[in-house]
Amino acid sequence: MPTVSDMPTAVHAPVGIFDSGLGGLSVLRHVRRLLPHEALIYAADSAFAPYGGKDEAAVLARTVAMADFLVAQGVKALVIACNTATAGAIVEIRRRYPTLPVVGVEPGLKPAALQTRTGMVGVLATERTLASRRFLALEAQIAESSGVRFIGQPCPGLADQVEKGELRSPATMELVRRFVGPLIAAGADALVLGCTHYPFLVAQIESAAREAGAASLAIIDTGDAVARQLGKVLAEQGLLSPPLPTPASIAAWTTGSASSLSTAMRKLLHLTIAAKRIAERPD
Repeated sequence: MPTVSDMPTAVHAPVGIFDSGLGGLSVLRHVRRLLPHEALIYAADSAFAPYGGKDEAAVLARTVAMADFLVAQGVKALVIACNTATAGAIVEIRRRYPTLPVVGVEPGLKPAALQTRTGMVGVLATERTLASRRFLALEAQIAESSGVRFIGQPCPGLADQVEKGELRSPATMELVRRFVGPLIAAGADALVLGCTHYPFLVAQIESAAREAGAASLAIIDTGDAVARQLGKVLAEQGLLSPPLPTPASIAAWTTGSASSLSTAMRKLLHLTIAAKRIAERPD
């Protein structure tokens, strides 16, 4: 494990963004918009995606492995752009790298509680996220303070559809209908996207909600809040990169197919990036 002395301090060092696969690209686009002068390294653990159905030990091991990889690349801060990995491993990552700024992703329960009119909020997430101690504690805290009822909806298979690039396929739409319909029927007028893959399915979620009879719907994506928190942390620690004449560089790495990641970045973010494959899958 790298020591504290290995931690980068230069403002020009990149920010690492990690996800089990492609979902973290939804966070990267917010970071890129808000902090265009920050060099970024995106790492996708696609060979082991998705994390949602894996046990806690496996999620912890993979998150530590990918964090170690990004620290070895010299990042000055780390964004865990995965709800499941944040819930299962952020405490260990912060213990492992006590001087490294680490920003995680959590389902936007608080903003959803502020926006609901019916007092019912649906949470679309992986099974692992919904079962995590971190999520359950957050849910209990906000439910008690707001009086809002949260309805957790596990979405097995949905992140896989995003990973496969099948955003608009009939199979994906059927899954979205299956998961969204019961939430609308239960009275939810706000839906929390509790997985970073799901922002790429907003149009499909809205369509399914209308089909289920939703008159109005608030969809909560925390990507912007994560980017703002990252900017705040970097500013507090004197690590914000100075303005540049053009946006800073983006590098991309994956434990899976490099060409697939490059294709996804082009289709989802309109970025032309030559992704590289991590030579040996970190264990």
